[in-house]
This record gives sequence, C-alpha cells and structure tokens, in this order.
Amino acid sequence: MAQELKITLKKSVIGSTKKIRATAAGLGLTKTNKTIVRKDTPEIRGMVNKVQHLIEVEEI
Repeated sequence: MAQELKITLKKSVIGSTKKIRATAAGLGLTKTNKTIVRKDTPEIRGMVNKVQHLIEVEEI
C-alpha cells in the first residue's frame, strides 16, 4: 500500500445523500477541485470507496 493518498473532489456533492455529503466533508473535501493528502489507512480507504464516483485518487 502507498503511504499517502492524494484525493481530489471532481464532482459536486449537490444532489447526493446526507451520508455521501458527510463522508466527503469528513475527508476534508468541501469544494469542487479541492485536493487533500491523507495517510493510507483502512478507515480512509473505506471513506474513499463510499464517494468513489465523485473523486479522483492518486497514490503517493
């Protein structure tokens, strides 16, 4: 596994369910095209899988 994940919100969360919006906010993704770097942990991977249709992920 990679040490870190670079996650970018590519699509808007408008129209998504509350759970999806909360997961994106929990990752720190608040605006479209915002990029964050998080440690690669099982918890973060689970959140990424939940919103995979809205984001782009790159392993660093």
